[in-house]
Amino acid sequence: MKNTKLQAFIPLFYLVWSDDLLTQKEFTTIQKFINDLSWLSPEEKQQLVSRLDISNPPSRNELTQWKLDIENSIQNKSDIKSIFDIAVALSEKDVDISKLQSDFIKLENDLGILGEEALQNFKTKASSFTANSQTNADFDIQKITDILNGKEAAIINKVKSVISRPEFAYETSTDINVYRQTVYNWCKILADENLGNMAYPKQYGGGENIADYFAIMETLSYHDLSLVIKFGVQFGLWGMSVQSLGTEKHYAKYLKDIGTLKIPGCFAMTETHHGSNVKGLETTATYNHNDQTFTIHTPTKNAQKEYIGNAAVHGQMATVFAKLVIDGHDYGVNAFVVPLRDTNGNTLNGITIGDCGHKMGLNGVDNGTISFDNVVIPKENMLDRFASVNDKGEFESPIPSDNRRFFTMLGTLVGGRIGIPRSALAAAKSGLTIAIRYSDQRRQFGPEGGSEVPILNYRMHQRRLIPPLAKTYAVHFALQYLTNRFLNKTEAEMQEIEALAAGMKSYSTWSTRDILQECREAIGGKGYLSENRIDALKNDTEIYTTFEGDNTVLMQLVAKNRLSEFRKSFGEMGSLGIINYVYENAKTAFTEKNPIATRRTDDEHLLDSEFHLQAFIHREKTILASAARRIKKLVDGGLEPYDAFNVVQHQMIDVAQAYLERVVLEQFQLAIKDVEDIETKEILTKLNQLYALSQIEKNKGWYLEDGYMEAVKTKAIRKIVNQLCWDIRPDAVSLVNAFDIPESCLAAPIAVRLKIKD
Repeated sequence: MKNTKLQAFIPLFYLVWSDDLLTQKEFTTIQKFINDLSWLSPEEKQQLVSRLDISNPPSRNELTQWKLDIENSIQNKSDIKSIFDIAVALSEKDVDISKLQSDFIKLENDLGILGEEALQNFKTKASSFTANSQTNADFDIQKITDILNGKEAAIINKVKSVISRPEFAYETSTDINVYRQTVYNWCKILADENLGNMAYPKQYGGGENIADYFAIMETLSYHDLSLVIKFGVQFGLWGMSVQSLGTEKHYAKYLKDIGTLKIPGCFAMTETHHGSNVKGLETTATYNHNDQTFTIHTPTKNAQKEYIGNAAVHGQMATVFAKLVIDGHDYGVNAFVVPLRDTNGNTLNGITIGDCGHKMGLNGVDNGTISFDNVVIPKENMLDRFASVNDKGEFESPIPSDNRRFFTMLGTLVGGRIGIPRSALAAAKSGLTIAIRYSDQRRQFGPEGGSEVPILNYRMHQRRLIPPLAKTYAVHFALQYLTNRFLNKTEAEMQEIEALAAGMKSYSTWSTRDILQECREAIGGKGYLSENRIDALKNDTEIYTTFEGDNTVLMQLVAKNRLSEFRKSFGEMGSLGIINYVYENAKTAFTEKNPIATRRTDDEHLLDSEFHLQAFIHREKTILASAARRIKKLVDGGLEPYDAFNVVQHQMIDVAQAYLERVVLEQFQLAIKDVEDIETKEILTKLNQLYALSQIEKNKGWYLEDGYMEAVKTKAIRKIVNQLCWDIRPDAVSLVNAFDIPESCLAAPIAVRLKIKD
């Protein structure tokens, strides 16, 4: 209603629409009243009557704006006694409607509106800061998007463009076969765009850019996650196993056709009774020197390959992990290329394939079982980068140690533990975008006499969504760090990088699991509707905590790596040495535990990044030293090392968790240091502070037990976490918009992007 003459009718329209129902009697009464007003032009009358269209009611935002206009017009005006007085206040500069007082009063009576009672609808307490908090944009969203995308912006934007096409509209069929075929067709489109072969050498048709490959995986995760996994199995696990474990002859024979999807394939490692324990695989590959072949065999039902992506329908070949047997001697697990089907999709002799069927999620991926009945393959099908059989039929390897060779082989596949956490991160971003946008629009309750308030204004709702938002930003920068470490790895660093990848895979996927559950609950019944996509995100990422390594097992791996680093010095340490280790590189540690520091509660201290990092380092080192001391004590007491580790397994998880939290915080802080734009730096700093303090709050029991903090300090931290949530709330929508998720991929009706006021 840009014509301010017509503002006089706002209170009437607000009152009749505020209950979301305009009756026929109300419509007829107001229409007659409007048409009888001689000082309105026919166009103005038509404009007013159009606001009474039952099929097109005003939006919630429009109703809120009307109410704000009314409240602004009656502030500090004690002579406002009726709805007519409000009408006069709204239109006083345009036309004198005082002569119409009796007509307005009659209209109020005809509508059943009592003046004094109706006024209560507009008497909101001016001091209601909860009601007044609203979304704005205090920073340039694009600048944050650019920081998040980094050097991979070009490939990220290309992928977003592809998955925004009409042919990538989500598959809604409940027929699992239709869904699987759609996902396969999507993969073919991506292959045609040269996205699948991005990590392969250029001489075999690839882009020779692993950084871009990881960015592709993460960006695809804004779309259907079945596509991501199908894509990852084909071009990542199948293709990269050939590239990482094979040699030139394998590259020339397979890589180009894998990259174009001419050869759909599988990664057949997991068996029914052996998942995380790869060393225990039972499938055998027996070498036959007379005819230069291997015989691949499944000795028992529990040795069948299970949960194998691409197996049930599309896979024509597989990288099969099996124990190499030569002349009755077991040379450990090695990798072999084994054909499964011909080009017409017919299963080959000796191959038995089953279908895992309907799953909790990812039903666009054709997971299956594979059994081998003495399947013969040629000698050159052994992926022989780290081990081979020579012309004499003897086993040979450039790595003499069986253990080292095994872990070197698995280490080349660590890329999967980078792709999966980045995919999980994208799913968390999608869930938070849906939940935060909706929470900014959904209104519920409000101050006495006031309008309903966006649920994102409520402190508890902020507590549910804004710390997870801060954590998601923190994990983003930590995964960028992990990716860069992997891309620039040296031999000496590989064990540490493998442990970091295992840990970040666990940390990110557990975080996504918890965030999506919170998002589902935070948006109530709307989160339970499939159209709003939280269910697909939850169900599809649920398995992320299991494949590429069970998270709890991976955390044990992380802890053992940290202990091995510690043990390099620990063997020569007495009690004093352990204490020195805990306080090493923490120059303030002794003073932090004095009575003044443990009780310090001023904002300057609690928001200080150095305090945050020192607190995280102290916890990491103390827990690690404690676990090492406990294991040593158990072993010195006569316990087998295997049993000693079992006794302290729960403590090992704490070791890994403390290490990862420190890495995540540290990388977030370092990323912020490189930001030049002041407004961008300010909001990212708030997110960093919230991540740090919410983690300290989560671990407050430990800090209290350790004496690093007293109760007065942990209470102050809880209070400042609440305040940071409140301070970040106006920027929350902008922060999720900075993820720049294509609207066609987000696709949740409750998360339509609205324009934010500057």
